[in-house]
Amino acid sequence: MNFLKNQTVMITGGTGSFGQRCTKILLHSKVKKIIIFSRDELKQFEMSNKFNNDKIRYLLGDVRDKDRLKLATKEVDIIIHAAALKQVPAAEYNPMESIKTNIYGAENLIAACLENEVKKVIALSTDKAANPVNLYGATKLCSDKLFVNANNLSGGRNIKFSVVRYGNVVGSRGSVLPYFQSLIGKNIKSLPITDERMTRFWITLDQGVKFVLDSVNLMHGGELFIPKTPSIKIIDLVRALDKKLKYHITGIRPGEKLHEVLCPADSARDTLEFKKYFITYQAYYYLLQTNNDFKMAHNNANIININITTINVFKIVNTINRLLNIYSNKNNQEHFTLHNEKVVKLTRSSRVIYKYRILLFTMIYIVIILFILFFIWGCIKLKRSIK
Repeated sequence: MNFLKNQTVMITGGTGSFGQRCTKILLHSKVKKIIIFSRDELKQFEMSNKFNNDKIRYLLGDVRDKDRLKLATKEVDIIIHAAALKQVPAAEYNPMESIKTNIYGAENLIAACLENEVKKVIALSTDKAANPVNLYGATKLCSDKLFVNANNLSGGRNIKFSVVRYGNVVGSRGSVLPYFQSLIGKNIKSLPITDERMTRFWITLDQGVKFVLDSVNLMHGGELFIPKTPSIKIIDLVRALDKKLKYHITGIRPGEKLHEVLCPADSARDTLEFKKYFITYQAYYYLLQTNNDFKMAHNNANIININITTINVFKIVNTINRLLNIYSNKNNQEHFTLHNEKVVKLTRSSRVIYKYRILLFTMIYIVIILFILFFIWGCIKLKRSIK
């Protein structure tokens, strides 16, 4: 991780599961300083006892406090924004508190980063932000939009904002796995399951941290990074813990989905597919214009597919594009893979191919229109001849 050499990294909400594991990994790099920014003094005290290292600084503060953030982000090079209110039921019951932390907190952090010219800012999102049905997901979607569009506010300065989105983290605090394990430790006879059909995306803590750090290295500004992760049924998780253990159905809680989505179908057509991850298209036009910079930023990534028809020239182009997309539905989980075309690299030649394909679809559209007009003209002529 040479890109971290002599860099000051700040982690908001750094005393959580992600922050502590990220700190552990960062300490093995040549990072200059790690700043843990959080509002819980007890967790900071416990973390300081766990990591006895001079590179770590602990700052008390809340992302709701813009002035505190402006002070905390001075001379910081990289920020990983992990601070959020994440519990779905708590967010439903305390909506304004979630809005203040997840939305206003994001706005405050962006303002502080712009003022102090922080080089790179990457925010952690959730699969619940894709087609949200609960308040937590809605606030994170709003936060994602704020960070992506913050690139428009940086002007000519070297300030980049991006987002990483993934699903449930195995073993993280508050996830279902440690909850099930605690119940099993109490010798409970039956585990509570909301619905037998329910599935969730899963990623390990180490995989999540590695993906975030890789995204920091690759980010060009404006990307939404999505890792390729598996989804499993919750009842399969129960069987993996104990095959003989029974379960009972409690019903879906308010704000829950049967199946989460990492990338909605409407965003799939605007997505780049790489070997191990996807990038949604917010920065797509900009990347096409700055092709050399894009290749430098992603020179270690293997571009597999590019969804060509991202410009809505005509409605029929979008229709054809949707037909080209293949949506897999394994285990009743709505996720996607892009249409299986040949490998297309983002070079000057691919841009030429892109233009020709748009032209082809336009020609198809014109031919269809002409065919319809010719058919109508034929019907009118036939009607007149009968008379």
